Amino acid sequence: MKQGQNLVLIGFMGSGKTSVGLKLSYRLRMPVEDTDKLIERREGQSISKIFENDGEEYFRQLETELLEELSEKSHGRIFSVGGGTPVRPENRELLKRIGTVIYLRAQPETVYDRLKNDTTRPLLQCENPLEKIRELLNQRSEAYESCADIIVDVDGLDMEDILKKIVKETEKMKLLVINGPNINFLGIREKSVYGTQDYQYLLKLIQKKADETGNEITVFQSNHEGAIIDRIQEAYFDGTQGIIINPGAYTHYSYAIRDALASITVPKVEIHISDITKREEFRKISVTAPVCDKQIYGQGLDGYLQAIDFICNNSAIK
Repeated sequence: MKQGQNLVLIGFMGSGKTSVGLKLSYRLRMPVEDTDKLIERREGQSISKIFENDGEEYFRQLETELLEELSEKSHGRIFSVGGGTPVRPENRELLKRIGTVIYLRAQPETVYDRLKNDTTRPLLQCENPLEKIRELLNQRSEAYESCADIIVDVDGLDMEDILKKIVKETEKMKLLVINGPNINFLGIREKSVYGTQDYQYLLKLIQKKADETGNEITVFQSNHEGAIIDRIQEAYFDGTQGIIINPGAYTHYSYAIRDALASITVPKVEIHISDITKREEFRKISVTAPVCDKQIYGQGLDGYLQAIDFICNNSAIK
């Protein structure tokens, strides 16, 4: 998990967001806030009273306004949010902007068992609470899952097991490997320079590294400058924590790719399979290296693995 990153706990009422948030706060030494409690303090009344006096729609608007505020100024905190918060599409976007979203997923029977004697839940004050829970969970499951970065099934788990799962998942890094033009022709092009192993071998090598380290590593390849720029920009929004890029020939003249890389403040490594310092004069010039944190060349395909290790060991350099 990046230094200063927020964690956001979502899930149905009774899934344990508040309790898990408090315990996780002690474990990770991060302050925790419950958005329902924040709203109650600001409004000077309980959630039940807000529903009763002003209606659900008014409360939902308060949630959205609070999320907008948190997305702009909060760092290094844990937030637990109301069960209905992710239902609004705009809220799902805001939650992802705030930080890593963790969905505590519980079955209807688990929720009912925890809440059957709770009279403070406005939506469950009905004749058949279990059926209401099933109905609401069915309506909300897609919304929860669509904005979750991590899903933890809490049924049958004690608090320690839940915390271990969350800590293990948040320690993973999300990395992006970008390969530029002609890299997909490995094993075909200039074998004396780039070796005989093909592109599929490189993909398997990177996947093996991902499996060994427990990190999520996505590989993207394109022969088109604009597509590479689009993918770099996408990394700004999708939680990517490090970029390894082999720009191919674009290394030497693509100021557009250079500017895109400069816009993303995560660790970045430029990688080249061959030793570009011992080749043609034009290959010795890189316009992209100055906006990366490291340049690796002449190490063959192993350079990709070195780049991954560098980013994992230097994830807080930005």
